[in-house]
Parts: sequence; C-alpha cells; structure tokens
Amino acid sequence: MASKDGAGVFSPKKKIELFSGTYFAACTLGGVVACGPTHTLVTPLDLIKCQRQISPTRYPSNLAAFRTILSRSGVRGVFLGWTPTFVGYSFQGAGKYGFYEIFKYQYGEKLFPELNKTVVYLAASASAEFLADVALCPWEAVKVRMQTSDPPFARNLREGWAKVVSKEGVKGLYAGLAPLWGRQIPYTMCKFATFEKAVEAIYAYLGKPKDSYNALQQTGVSFAGGYIAGVACAVISHPADVMVSKLNAEKGDGEGAVKAMGRVYRQIGFVGLWNGLPMRIAMIGTLTAFQWFIYDSYKSALGMPTTGGH
Repeated sequence: MASKDGAGVFSPKKKIELFSGTYFAACTLGGVVACGPTHTLVTPLDLIKCQRQISPTRYPSNLAAFRTILSRSGVRGVFLGWTPTFVGYSFQGAGKYGFYEIFKYQYGEKLFPELNKTVVYLAASASAEFLADVALCPWEAVKVRMQTSDPPFARNLREGWAKVVSKEGVKGLYAGLAPLWGRQIPYTMCKFATFEKAVEAIYAYLGKPKDSYNALQQTGVSFAGGYIAGVACAVISHPADVMVSKLNAEKGDGEGAVKAMGRVYRQIGFVGLWNGLPMRIAMIGTLTAFQWFIYDSYKSALGMPTTGGH
C-alpha cells in the first residue's frame, strides 16, 4: 500500500534505506529511466548536429538540415540511429548515476569525510563516467557511424553492429573509447558538480531549507539546476564531441587515435572544433534538465531524497 504525504505525492509505505544495496540499485535503474528515453527523443537534434559537424557547409542552417533529411528520408530518416542511442545511453545512464551515488558516498562519507564537497562531486562523477563509457562505447561507435555517413552506414543497430565487427573486429567497437572518455568525463564532471552547486545556490536564494519544499517543488529545482548544468557541460565538452564525430566518420585503417586526432585538427582547426555548438547547447541543456527532473522524480516516488541541496 502507498500512503499520501502532506505534499500530495504518493510514496511507498516502507522507505528505502539510504546508502543500502537497494538504494544504489534503485539509483542505477533511475539512471536507465532518465537517460535512455531522453537521449532517444532528441535523436533528430543529434543527427543534425553530427551532420553539420562533419560537413558544416552542406546545410546552411539546422532547420534546413532537418527539412532536407525529412523530405529525403521521412520521419524514420530523422530518427536514424535511435536504437543504438537507446541501448547505449540506457547502459551509460545506469553506470553514470548508479556509480556516481556509490562513489559520492564512498569518497564523501567513508574515505574522505573532510574533503571539500565540490572535489567529491568531481571525483565521483569522473570515476562513474570512466566506467559508464566502457558500456556506452560500442553502441556509440555504431550510432556515430550511422549518423555521420551519406548514404547511411547502416539502417539499424543489427546491421551497423555486424558491419563494424566484420570490417574492424570487436576492436572497432572500442576504437573511439579514448576520445569518448575525453568528451564524456569532463562533460559529466561539469554536469554533476555544476548541478549540485546550482541546486545549493537555488535553495540558498529561496531562503528556506530544502526539506521545507514539497516533492514537486524540489523536482522543479532539479529541472532548473539541470538546465544550468547542461549548458555549462555542453560548452566544455563540445570540442571533444566534434572530434569523436570526425574520428568515427573518417578514421583510417590502422591509424592510431593520437595520429587521427592530429590529422582531424589540421583539417578543421580550432574554429572547426566549435561547429554545431548552438544546436548542442539546445539539445544538452534541455536533455540534462529533463534527465535530472526524471531522475529526482523517480527517486521521490520511491521515497528517496532528491539530489543536491543537502
């Protein structure tokens, strides 16, 4: 049976014990719920961003790119790559949020209780993303190849996976792991630390303790903090995002990652590393806001406290 709390939100009769195995398992599942569907919904924006990153002169604007792809390939065309996106970011979300909660507790409560909170957030998120990217990388490799080629490298996940393995072996699925770490680890460090600090700042500005607000109000704060974090981490990780797209689209046979990155940089220069930034800000800002809103709504529904502001 569920009971209704004073905020008008249904919550379980039996609370989940904080920092228990059940708590961390629930957080891991929350990461799946928050990341898999949200990344999938913005697949058209991701596709346009990737297309403009690899060929900035092909489409004069984001709207022109959307119209061209839609007229040429229909709705299915603008959602090209949604299957590896859904699977990959579900795995990544599980690792990102689940391991973040674990590492934040271990670093901040158990190992280094006197450590500055911001350092804890940065260390925990970096550790979590390092592991989460190992799960994401194969699916990201297929997705990026599909979205950065014309005609498409593959029409679906099964075809794309088979092509990568047949041409490059299993190694091909992890060829982009180093640049993926280069993109995702700073991104996630910024995402989590900025979110935590933004939420703290919002509650400080509101002038009342977090616990004095109901669940809906707390998740509203999570949404606002998530949007602030999304804009920040979109900017800080964008050059590496462009590099990942270019590498997966153009990497030569037997070419090492460092050599390939040097070649790409010589081609596009510093300015080229910022191609597609406005679209990525719109995509990542909205995406991150909804991820934190979903994640904290999920936690609240299970009777667990929302993230940040403690």
